[in-house]
Order: sequence, then structure tokens, then C-alpha cells
Amino acid sequence: MTDSPSPAAPAAPAAPGPRRAALVFIFVTVLIDVLSFGLIIPVLPHLVEQFAGGDTAHAAYWVGAFGTVFAAIQFLCSPIQGALSDRFGRRPVILLSCLGLGLDFVFMALAPSLAWLFVGRIISAMTSASFSTANAYIADVTPPEQRAKSFGMIGAAFGLGFIVGPLIGGQLGAIDLRLPFWFAAGLALLNFLYGLFVLPESLPKERRSARFDWSHANPVGSLLLLKRYPQVFGLAAVVFLANLAHYVYPSVFVLFADYRYGWGPGEVSYVLALVGVFSVIVNALLVGRVVKALGERRTLLFGLGCGVVGFFIYALADRGWMFYVGLPISALWALAAPATQALITRQVGADVQGRIQGALMSLVSLAGIAGPALFAGSFGWFIRDAAPLKLPGAPFFIASAVLASAVLIGWRYARAPAASPASASQAA
Repeated sequence: MTDSPSPAAPAAPAAPGPRRAALVFIFVTVLIDVLSFGLIIPVLPHLVEQFAGGDTAHAAYWVGAFGTVFAAIQFLCSPIQGALSDRFGRRPVILLSCLGLGLDFVFMALAPSLAWLFVGRIISAMTSASFSTANAYIADVTPPEQRAKSFGMIGAAFGLGFIVGPLIGGQLGAIDLRLPFWFAAGLALLNFLYGLFVLPESLPKERRSARFDWSHANPVGSLLLLKRYPQVFGLAAVVFLANLAHYVYPSVFVLFADYRYGWGPGEVSYVLALVGVFSVIVNALLVGRVVKALGERRTLLFGLGCGVVGFFIYALADRGWMFYVGLPISALWALAAPATQALITRQVGADVQGRIQGALMSLVSLAGIAGPALFAGSFGWFIRDAAPLKLPGAPFFIASAVLASAVLIGWRYARAPAASPASASQAA
């Protein structure tokens, strides 16, 4: 099934003033979304433990289930939000997502039981799938040559959110475990009001998809849509592999640091904060300059290569100071994501940007389903008493190999963009 034809060439970008205001709003939207989730990171496991009657083992099972279901729901919902934004515009989808997220945090703050908290996390996964629409919005309002820099600013919002959010959430959680949920709800609802009065629509009616098509709004259909664009399909594989490798951090870092270096929560929080600082520096200050100097293709390959080296250093580091040496090197890996996004958005027309971004977010969620089992399982296997080789750094070796395969795929598919983006019907 195909959509009706749309112009192959992109519409002229918005004027610099309105475009800048729109980008500021999208940056703030992503920042507040990430802040909201960062706020509850330090308290959600303890709230689950409280509902589980203080049974840590039982709570750990539920926390794992929460994470897996969250990723699975996003896998399903990201292409739906992307398709809705292609049909009805970016603005209503983003605003409804902000409103739904705020109301859901209120729901979780009031949750009387573990089952209700679990329902709240499912709703969070559904409403927080707006990152695909935010990426499509950037593609709408930004000239192709500036998109890598703009996507870098979104990466900076992620880094900043994950620095500040957990710090505030930890302080509020020390007062009351439910207080961070109320604070996150307030942020999300303020973001909705801000967008209601400030955010302009980025996708004119004449550039929208003719209808909402369920064949592209489900994860399988959205992934099949990627196959219509061979270069995008190859770059999507890079996106999946890069995000799969990234899941080594949340899957094993805390346990790895304790096992290998004896680091407690204090040391771990400092390392995570430092990682966030490096991420902000790279995304906010370096992406635009490096892309301008090297081009998107070489920036992509350079960033992935730094990730390969950084993970290899982590895997070999048997002293804490050696792990710190790898941090600035692996931080340069953040150059790859905005360069990849910029290359992808150059290849498709405005009428499918939302669905393409939704498909990419589905791949990110799919990596979130597979990553924890891969890395946590390998860590447990190589540190057990019966292991043929004691190798606590095994998950980082695996992550390094995953990124190395992404380098090879990127070398093949990160070519110069086509003369003009293709619409859905042209690709078909």
C-alpha cells in the first residue's frame, strides 16, 4: 500500500527567527522529557521494593519486567506516533504526548499498588514515544546542511537531562519517594502549556500524508518501509547496532564497577555525571564543527571508531584510573548519532519523515529488549565460579565488536545523499 504522491523536493525551510524559536522549544521538550524520567530513576526501584514488602529479590524481578515491557511498548508505539505526525502534523502529537506524560506521572504518584504502578509505566512508554516526532520536526524546519548540528543539540538535551534529573530526583526522594513523580508531572504539564502557546506547526497540510496507514503504523510495517530506501535501511542497521552496544551501560556498569573496582553508589554517580558532562560538550560544542570539517560520512565513521576503542579500553581496564582514560575517547562516539540522523533525513521526503523516525525508534526499543539479556548474561557467565575464563570485561568486548560491525555497515551505506528526497510513493 502506498501513499499519494508528494513533492520530491523539500519545502523551503522556515525563516531563521521562527526556526530558531521552534528548535528551542523542541530542545526544551526533549530536555524536560528526559529530566522527568531522570527524576524517577533513583526512586522507582525503591518504590517497587516498598510495594514488594521489602523483598529485594522480588523487587529486582519487577524492575527488570518494568524495563522490558517499557521497551516493548515503545517498540509498538513509536511508529504509530510517527505515522500520526505524518498525517495530522507534528504539533498535536507532541502536545498530546506532553499532556499524557504529565497526567501519567500524577497517576504513578497516586498508584496504590505494584500493579497500578506497572500500568503507569506502560502508559509512560506509550506517551513518551514522542522522540520520533521531535526528530521529524527538526527535519522539517532545518536545512539539510544544519541538521547534524540540530540533532547534536537534542543529544545534548539527553545528556543534560540525565545529569540533572537523577540528582534532583535523589534529593526529592530522600524526602518522599513519591515527590519526584509529582515534580516530573509538573514539568511535563508546564511543557504542554508552553508548547500550546509557543510551538508552531512544522508540517504544512500540503506536505502531509494523504491518510493514516496502519500498514506503516505497526513496527513490522514501519521496518518494511525502511527497505524502500536501501541507504536508509543500511543506516538503520547502524542505529540498531549503536543502540544495542549502548545498553551495556545500564545493563552491567553498576555491577561491573562494584565487582572490578569496588565502587559504591557515590563513585558510580560521579562517573555517570562525568559521562553526561562529556556528552553535553560533544553534542553541543563539537558536532557542528566536526561535521563542517569532516562531513557527515566521516564524522559517522570517526564517532563509531571512537566507541570501538573506548569500549575496548573499558574491557581491559583492571584499575579504576584506566576506566577513566576511556571516558573522553568513548564520549566522541556521540558524534555518530547526529551524523547518522542527518544522513537519513536527507534521503526521504517530508511525508514519511515521521514514519521513518518512528521505525528508527522502534529499532532503539528493540535494542532495549535484547541488550540487557546479552550484556547482563555475558557478565554473569564470565564471573561465575565455573567460568572457564574470568573475564568481567566481556560485555564491553562484545559492545566493542558490535560497534565494529556498525563501522563496516556505515562504511558501505553512509554515501553522499540523493539529489532530492523521495516521497513514499516514489520509493514504492
